[in-house]
Amino acid sequence: MNLAIFNALPIPMLDGGRMFFVFLEIVRGGRRISPEKEGLVHFAGFALMMVGVLIVTYFDIARLVT
Repeated sequence: MNLAIFNALPIPMLDGGRMFFVFLEIVRGGRRISPEKEGLVHFAGFALMMVGVLIVTYFDIARLVT
């Protein structure tokens, strides 16, 4: 259940991010957003999440070492 809720959040690269783009297209009157721009947003979200994972991992390992 937790995974389903987290996956539905409007975060790029998750299903909620795709749902957000679909909702945005509906609000814009059916005009599509270019796949290149949508892909760039999803890539940036993925990159930020990976940076966050690396930071948390670093601090976890540093805490174990000290």
